[in-house]
Amino acid sequence: MVTKIQKWGNSLGIRIPKSFAKEAQVGAGSRVDLAVKAGRLTITPIRPQGYDLETLLAGVTPANLHAEVDTGKPMGSELL
Repeated sequence: MVTKIQKWGNSLGIRIPKSFAKEAQVGAGSRVDLAVKAGRLTITPIRPQGYDLETLLAGVTPANLHAEVDTGKPMGSELL
């Protein structure tokens, strides 16, 4: 698809067609990596890092493990 770069304030901008944004799974506020390599401009979506319980628990050590927290007596729906 051919499109046109426009001036927006002191920067330049390009509009991404809805069909392209949908296919790339990006929207307003999405974080992207912008790079120039061999004269080519590339825009790559930054995906949120996924976590799994096993990896998170592997980071728990006696040094960073907190003590039990007392939140008081049960009340409201906690009594059921």
